[in-house]
Amino acid sequence: MFIDSSWTLPIVIVVALIWLSAASIRIFREYERGVVFTLGRFWKVKGPGLVIIIPAIQKSIRVDLRTVVLEVPTQDVISRDNVSVKVSAVVYLRVIDPEKAIIQVVDYLNATSQLAQTMLRSVLGKHQLDDMLAEREKLNTDIQQALDAQTDSWGIKVSNVEIKQVDLTESMIRAIARQAEAERERRAKVIHAEGELQASEKLFQAAKVLAQEPQAILLRYLETLTVIGADKNTTVVFPLPMDLIASLAEKTRPPTSSA
Repeated sequence: MFIDSSWTLPIVIVVALIWLSAASIRIFREYERGVVFTLGRFWKVKGPGLVIIIPAIQKSIRVDLRTVVLEVPTQDVISRDNVSVKVSAVVYLRVIDPEKAIIQVVDYLNATSQLAQTMLRSVLGKHQLDDMLAEREKLNTDIQQALDAQTDSWGIKVSNVEIKQVDLTESMIRAIARQAEAERERRAKVIHAEGELQASEKLFQAAKVLAQEPQAILLRYLETLTVIGADKNTTVVFPLPMDLIASLAEKTRPPTSSA
């Protein structure tokens, strides 16, 4: 069986054109860009839409511009007050300069992940444990700013960093519980002392008022007797100051007439 040579050349040309078209046409979505190199040298960033390159001479690398959520593996962190904790976080980043992201660093996602792990240990190591538990927003901002300053030369923008979890040892959890209990007891004692101080001030003011009128003291005694008698007690011992009796007797004694 012989193949007609008159058909061979057109078939080869058609196949070559199909291959050339497939190799030269690139379609980039709205959130994608193509970094194009010509003979190994950077040419320009192309896209979105249809982009035509020269096969074997030009090469394009596709870059996604959407925000990427990068999980930072759990890190062992020693706080400023020498407490060992395990901290995990998540980083939100996106490419803002495709040229730098391809040329300046190899595998920018892995590089950012490694840098985030280092920054997490470095920044948190400067703070005490209480800050890690109570001031996460401030720590998130500090890590984000430190990380963004480093990735700026790679064309990467770190928009946010969130500390996901801070794991403590059992002994540290018990120590924090004891500390919280001691703090509650201290506040209770302070509140009780403040109440005693206010009560003593009011009693002092009441004593000054009663001292100006002895009859008022007697009425207060009688009122107290009434309250005690309402409790159905069989025997009530109620002391009465002698100076009060003398003062009342002095006031109730009729004036002596002069001879």
